[in-house]
Amino acid sequence: MRSRPDTSAKTKRNSRNRFLRLWAFIVGVLTLYAILFSVSSARVVAALRMSEKIMLQIALPLLIAFIIMVVLNFLSGPGQIPGFLGQRKGIKGTMFSSVAGILSMGPVYAWYPLLKGLREKNVSDFHLANFLSNRAIKPFLFPVMVFYFGWTFTLILNMLILAGSLFTAKIVNIAGKRRL
Repeated sequence: MRSRPDTSAKTKRNSRNRFLRLWAFIVGVLTLYAILFSVSSARVVAALRMSEKIMLQIALPLLIAFIIMVVLNFLSGPGQIPGFLGQRKGIKGTMFSSVAGILSMGPVYAWYPLLKGLREKNVSDFHLANFLSNRAIKPFLFPVMVFYFGWTFTLILNMLILAGSLFTAKIVNIAGKRRL
């Protein structure tokens, strides 16, 4: 009988490697700045001041985005999505799959097993594609988008993404020959 490898040792090793890479990056950047400072201190100081100015400009939008992301993550999760997508409710099902996609958090590949299970339970390709397409809309990024691009751009872009997700879902549904 073969023994299974010790996954806790592997996890510790990966964690240690990640930690070392992070510190290697930080030390590398600091070393580069030190070398460049000895060559042209005025330019390094100007670059650091510009970095400080940019960080101060985006600090508030990023803080707002983080707060919204935490609240949305608290209010929704993968366990709530099957109820939204698992029933064919016409416009309600479309609305639920859209909202679920918009509110879903985390990497998209984490949702694939759940969506595969729903597909096996005869959830339409339309709702699955609509869910996946609407993941492009991220409410927690609205403050940052508004800061950089303004309200008009942000609203138009997100409305077009929403409309495009419905169009994409319809095409996927037709191509998959699965009923709505």
